[in-house]
Amino acid sequence: MNIGQAARATGVSAKMIRWYEEQGLIPGAARTGAGYRVYGAADLDRLRFIRRARDLGFGVKQIGELLALWGDHARASGDVKRMALEHAAVLEARVAALQEMIGAIRHLAANCHGDARPDCPILDNLAKPETPR
Repeated sequence: MNIGQAARATGVSAKMIRWYEEQGLIPGAARTGAGYRVYGAADLDRLRFIRRARDLGFGVKQIGELLALWGDHARASGDVKRMALEHAAVLEARVAALQEMIGAIRHLAANCHGDARPDCPILDNLAKPETPR
């Protein structure tokens, strides 16, 4: 398959396929005599793996580690589980931070009259010097 066909088959854009190749997540593609990239079934499997890992929020470095584990048939599943649980903890911390932000924004909005007056506690709060957490 050429890069456009591989992109359609995997849901990964051609631009991202080239970027993943630059990052070393996929091996350099075979080339035609004219220099066009050619992808086989193993490449497509790897691209789908990467897309799914990205969908789950794993970073490039983590994906590289997961790909290495995927290719290592002597791996310990505990290593994969440890990575997954560490990533889940990071995501949970992000969710908690987002919930805190939502609460702060809702509090600011609750204290805003939301009418034609020019005074706005939301803007006033955003303009305040940052306070230590």
